[in-house]
Amino acid sequence: MAKLWKKKGIKENDTIIRFTVGNDYLFDRRLVKYDCLCSIAHAKMLNKIGILTDSEVNAITKTLEEIIHIDSKGKFQITPNDEDVHTKIENYLVEKLGDVGKKIHTARSRNDQVLCTLRLYYKSALKDIEKIVVEIINALKIFKRKYGKVQIPGFTHTRKAMVSSIKLWADSFIEALTDELKFGKSVYELIDKSPLGTGAGYGVPVLKIDRNYTKKILGFKTLQYNPIYVQNSRGKFEGEILSFLTMIMYDINKLVSDIIFFSEDDLGFIKIPVEFTTGSSIMPHKKNPDVFEIARSKYSKLLSLEMRVKILPSNLISGYHRDLQETKECVFEGFDTVKETLIVLANVLSKLEVDKTKAHSLLTQELYATEEVYKLVLEGVPFREAYKIIGEKYLNE
Repeated sequence: MAKLWKKKGIKENDTIIRFTVGNDYLFDRRLVKYDCLCSIAHAKMLNKIGILTDSEVNAITKTLEEIIHIDSKGKFQITPNDEDVHTKIENYLVEKLGDVGKKIHTARSRNDQVLCTLRLYYKSALKDIEKIVVEIINALKIFKRKYGKVQIPGFTHTRKAMVSSIKLWADSFIEALTDELKFGKSVYELIDKSPLGTGAGYGVPVLKIDRNYTKKILGFKTLQYNPIYVQNSRGKFEGEILSFLTMIMYDINKLVSDIIFFSEDDLGFIKIPVEFTTGSSIMPHKKNPDVFEIARSKYSKLLSLEMRVKILPSNLISGYHRDLQETKECVFEGFDTVKETLIVLANVLSKLEVDKTKAHSLLTQELYATEEVYKLVLEGVPFREAYKIIGEKYLNE
């Protein structure tokens, strides 16, 4: 397969090619449709400004739609020799259409092509995450409706503190995840900018391209105007996406940690169905909350991916650098991890139960100490004095 950058008379070094390609050919399999959509829009723009004839743009569009169809059946394979999805698709066009296929890269660099493709993918993936977060919120709302009136201990310092309830507990995560959805919308708006037409970071000379035209076809809200900033935003925008995903997993980490704690033997007011637990190879009585423990661990994974992406572009001068290729794997892994975790949890949350009798037995008298203080306050006793009176009562018990 011909590399897009290959020059006549220069022999490729296979070791260098393997190293620079890395795993891009594997990651790029999820980008085929989006790269084709970018190329269709670009071809239509080239037709609009007179670079492609009507018959040429129709042939290119038809062939790109053919690729999308082949890919939907899992038959458009990208190999290490293809280098990446962009090279694979352009070579396919050239093989099918000859010189017409060679015109597709006019007024485009692989830099703005890659970014355009990735942003279409990111927009779709963010929408998928939003839907699953809503499913988690809905599962918590159902759980709250079923058990919300049940009173449970509230904890500070991992010690019983005051009376709480399933409703108060569930609502805390509903509100937290609702905030994350707001964060997600701001991230979506940040990346909903078309980079297509900015070339390698310094614009497209001579040709009078129409960036607004491709923006409209591709469904971007606006343009990312400055071509240098387009390149500088790679890594920055990915970092914002991972910040969003990390904060979702922050909330999930807290949620599942509570479930593990509330379901342990001494408390036990949350009941995990046995089919969602695992056993021990030596202790036949064990019912381990492994699914929640693994979900809990994903927060640290997302945090490390976020940090990796945010550190990677530091100290690079303005413009594109091949280092930025490494950000792709982090974002893809982040989306995959969060999506898989949320899908599993949405299923498990819908099956959790509350042992009302066990919960009631845990509401020991000291949990009402603060209430007793405020009852004295209502009788006219200064708060600090009432605090001392009730404090001495429980100290002597």
